[in-house]
Amino acid sequence: MKAVVLVGGEGTRLRPLTLTTPKPLLPIANQPYLERQLDWLAAHGVDEVVLSMGYMPDAFHAHFGSDRGADRFGDVLIRYAVEDEPLGTAGAIRYAADGIDERFVVCNSDILTDLDLAAMVKFHDERGAEATISLTQVADPSAFGVVPTRPDGEVVAFVEKPAPGNAPTDWINAGTYVLEPAFLDRVPPRLNVSIERETFPRMLAEPRTLFGFAASGYWIDIGTPQTYLQAHADVLQGRLSTRPAPGARELAEGVWVQGDVDIDDARVEAPVLLGAGSSVARDAVVREAVLGPHAVVGAGALVERAVLHAGARVESGATIVDSIVGAGAVCERDVSLRERSIVGAGVTVPTGTDLAEGRLPADEPPSRV
Repeated sequence: MKAVVLVGGEGTRLRPLTLTTPKPLLPIANQPYLERQLDWLAAHGVDEVVLSMGYMPDAFHAHFGSDRGADRFGDVLIRYAVEDEPLGTAGAIRYAADGIDERFVVCNSDILTDLDLAAMVKFHDERGAEATISLTQVADPSAFGVVPTRPDGEVVAFVEKPAPGNAPTDWINAGTYVLEPAFLDRVPPRLNVSIERETFPRMLAEPRTLFGFAASGYWIDIGTPQTYLQAHADVLQGRLSTRPAPGARELAEGVWVQGDVDIDDARVEAPVLLGAGSSVARDAVVREAVLGPHAVVGAGALVERAVLHAGARVESGATIVDSIVGAGAVCERDVSLRERSIVGAGVTVPTGTDLAEGRLPADEPPSRV
């Protein structure tokens, strides 16, 4: 089975991390998110994936060691489709799926899920659908596209971001689709077309073509600082699997390490993942956190409900709470970060900085390539 993964977004809500790394390549518990998604697809029988790219395509080529033709990730063949200009979700699918003449899967690149894709495909086949949308149930649907259905799953409407308390259902578009090749004929080539706002709503005029698959299980959009941090916490707590990252072993209950680490009389409180080569100095506290490979936490520092990417350094006396520190960044002595602050890759935060819900640096993003 083939799949198209939409990886072309600029990830604006996670800047400045995404100024240097595309969102799908940011780590979730020390594994690039896209690799987790490819593992999930492979587990459900997908053996070929087209990455629909627009923003920073060279980063994907570099990550997978590309000759710009096709690469492999385990048992999955990876091909590339690079947009010259933004085509919208439907336009991107049409462009990337060129040459696919069988039923295929489409995934957004910012959804972490354990959706039973095989069950969704079976549901799609049983109804003879042309398109099936995965649905997930949320407490507050007002920030999402709401998708009411008939009892058999046939979609009857799309309601985009209804006012609080006015949603016709709490089942939302969860960002995974099963599509027949005929679906592509509905999308004009090389035009900017939205699948959610244009193509799917137009299908409602044709009965029995569009269905929604109500899925149970884990689902989160990792595209904001809050949900990015929450995804790490959920992975550490085993909500997707028992092992949070490749090669991780459990030193104590809920304390996972990858390779050799250095913990010098520090307090490390579960759930925690320590990447290979990371170190935590005397009297430091690391609690409910992820440290990337070769990350360093200095003496007396506190890292709590936070994520440090590879090579990040938190110096003595610093406090990093509910925040993200990018690869190779340095938080100098007595720095305080809290309330979903983000430090970009390679940035140095000067001694004594106190930052709440802030971002460093706040530079303009690079132009689209």
